Amino acid sequence: MGFITINGKKVEFTNEKNLLTIIRKAGIEVPTLCYQPELSVFGACRLCTVEDDRGRCFASCSEEPRDGMVIYTHTERLRKHRKLIIELLLAAHCRDCTTCDKHGKCTLQKLAYQHGVNTIRFANHREERPVDFSSPSIVRDPNKCVLCGNCVRVCSEIQGIGVLGFTHRGTDADVSPAFNKKLSETNCVSCGQCRVVCPTGALTIHHNMTDVWQALGDKNTRVVAQIAPAVRVAVGEAFGLPKGENSMGKIVAALHRMGFDEVFDTTYTADLTIMEESAEFLERVAKGEKLPLLTSCCPAWVKFVENEFPEFKPNVSTCRSPQQMFSAILKDYYRDEANAKGKKTYVVSIMPCTAKKMEAERPDAYTYGEKDTDIVLTTSELIRMIDAAGINFENMPSEACDMPFGIGSGGGVIFGATGGVTEAVLRRLVEGHDPHTLEAIAECGVRGDQGIKEFSIPYNGIEVKICVASGLANARKVLESVKSGEKEYHFIEIMACPGGCVMGGGQPTDGTKVRRAETRTKGLYATDGTMAIKKSNENPLMDLFYNGYFKGKAHELLHNHHE
Repeated sequence: MGFITINGKKVEFTNEKNLLTIIRKAGIEVPTLCYQPELSVFGACRLCTVEDDRGRCFASCSEEPRDGMVIYTHTERLRKHRKLIIELLLAAHCRDCTTCDKHGKCTLQKLAYQHGVNTIRFANHREERPVDFSSPSIVRDPNKCVLCGNCVRVCSEIQGIGVLGFTHRGTDADVSPAFNKKLSETNCVSCGQCRVVCPTGALTIHHNMTDVWQALGDKNTRVVAQIAPAVRVAVGEAFGLPKGENSMGKIVAALHRMGFDEVFDTTYTADLTIMEESAEFLERVAKGEKLPLLTSCCPAWVKFVENEFPEFKPNVSTCRSPQQMFSAILKDYYRDEANAKGKKTYVVSIMPCTAKKMEAERPDAYTYGEKDTDIVLTTSELIRMIDAAGINFENMPSEACDMPFGIGSGGGVIFGATGGVTEAVLRRLVEGHDPHTLEAIAECGVRGDQGIKEFSIPYNGIEVKICVASGLANARKVLESVKSGEKEYHFIEIMACPGGCVMGGGQPTDGTKVRRAETRTKGLYATDGTMAIKKSNENPLMDLFYNGYFKGKAHELLHNHHE
């Protein structure tokens, strides 16, 4: 423990790794472009530079705190320094701000306004480079890159893929895939974590809002929406509601007013996923083959296995993701003329995930030759559409999802958090649904924000070994340990995004990543706590699915059939 004097006030510090953390802890905001707490320190932008009592200036993000330091954060010298840096960055930056996807949410734009940068004295001599629209999930505009390196580090350190890197030197420096390839030509898994940490419009979501507006305007088209669990605890914060609050009822009401004919909850097919995946797991255990079973809900994770560990492809569950299950069911249901009523059905999937856009385009995303999911909207796109429709979201009444697919269980809701799929599987397999049993499952090691969680549970005379991981760099560690024989598991759940779907690449961002993961996860568990149906197999619609209209179709609609 020690003390640092910051702007004349003594501030205590303990084990903080850098001076910037202590400054922010003291309630003082020092600007940054390249600093992300969960990434390695890069020290590129120099905007966080501070001054000590001897006139020495240094970047606070890379400075180790020492007892007795005297620091000033906003001297006249520092203000001029930051203003010049911002002006130089803007001089080599595309300044079509009004049409930029990050307009109003761009960190560089915000800093320019804060520091009074109203004119740019220097000409932009950088050659304009083509925008990469090749990925169905992410758009890369190199003309808006400020070389902060956030995307390079998150792709390498958190996701362990390394698609992006620095090229050239000096004024020719750039960030791009190797050999200037397009994103679609690389091992990019479309997770969107690069977009989350990008402070400008250099990496953005590949939008599909126009397609949805056009479908809503067609009187001969029935527009049907499904909403993923993690979306409900993220939309509200964009409209002033408490972070992590469940706003599902308001989302349904807003979509109805926007013109959606039917609105459903993806927790319904999350329950179907549990029914099918748990049965598949027990079958594999009984046969002792193709273990460990790897979950298939996260398309970025599935793509990662295909790219990096093809030998594990047979271990991936044959179950489609809840998105693809629901879309296949909806298309099949409305294929019946009695249900179609002369209208074309257009399925819109609202997801926290940019990789879901990629998943909807995969060859296995078709049933009977028809595309299952017509369009995927991310949470961020939904927020923009609600805003564009002039809907006062905060004052929206809550409305229930439509039938016949409007009921899901608490187990389906917690799919949005890391460990949620595993917990839902355990609820399905373990007898009893009393509070004591459910609490024991929750406390077996499945919950928590650790990147890798390992635990085991006894089941039918077998000690079932389970691993839950989030973040693809952690996934790589897990698979490498299994491949080498160091570890042995029966069941592995992986979410590509750290913390799970609540921190998906399509969720709204505000720079407080850790706190948002925590509040959103708590929101999902709180929602689960208020639901009467806790276990997927206790959802009454399960029996209607297996013994009603879809009897005999389960395998065709709910499983992948590709090699």
